[in-house]
Amino acid sequence: MGVDITVLVIDWEHLMEIAPDDRLEVLQESAYADDDSDLDIDAGWVWPAEPDRSWLGRYEFGGTLGSYKPHFWAAHAWDHVRGEAERELRAALDGFLSALIWWGPEVDTDAEHVDAGVFPSGARLWRSGPLIARGPQTVAHLNRYWQAAAPVLPQLREPYARHAPSPWGWTADFEDFTALLSGWAETVGEAERRRWGLIGLPL
Repeated sequence: MGVDITVLVIDWEHLMEIAPDDRLEVLQESAYADDDSDLDIDAGWVWPAEPDRSWLGRYEFGGTLGSYKPHFWAAHAWDHVRGEAERELRAALDGFLSALIWWGPEVDTDAEHVDAGVFPSGARLWRSGPLIARGPQTVAHLNRYWQAAAPVLPQLREPYARHAPSPWGWTADFEDFTALLSGWAETVGEAERRRWGLIGLPL
């Protein structure tokens, strides 16, 4: 799975003012624009200084080099340990992860990651990689899922060590797994705080 992901928080009102047929292209061009000065950020937020890009922020997941593989393997690990989770945690992480992480190249499941009305047609967005588009209302739901999951997440430490360790993989242990989830929680939380949306591009 040689794909990348660029995760953005987006001023949704601004995005909705862009013609639907132009939104994806504008997002792709605005994610990095022509300024390479912010390419050296390895982890955390990049807030463009240019006024014409003030409607977005980019989040870099530390240690992933922009690859989608860590996200895919985190979802894979969750599949291996979810049966060990108590009902509250299982429901919360199912809701959180299934809305954000693309499990594999299936058109039907892929389309579920794009809220209705963001782009003209889900079929036209099909490509080899993830695309996430979650508006402010969905983001608020995702933040609630995370708030329910976070306090009880440590209960997965021992099951993870038994069922999902991958010493040579992207999510080698429970710490790697929770670090990646915390990155998603950071993006969801920031988007919710601003009442913005969340976009994931295969860039």
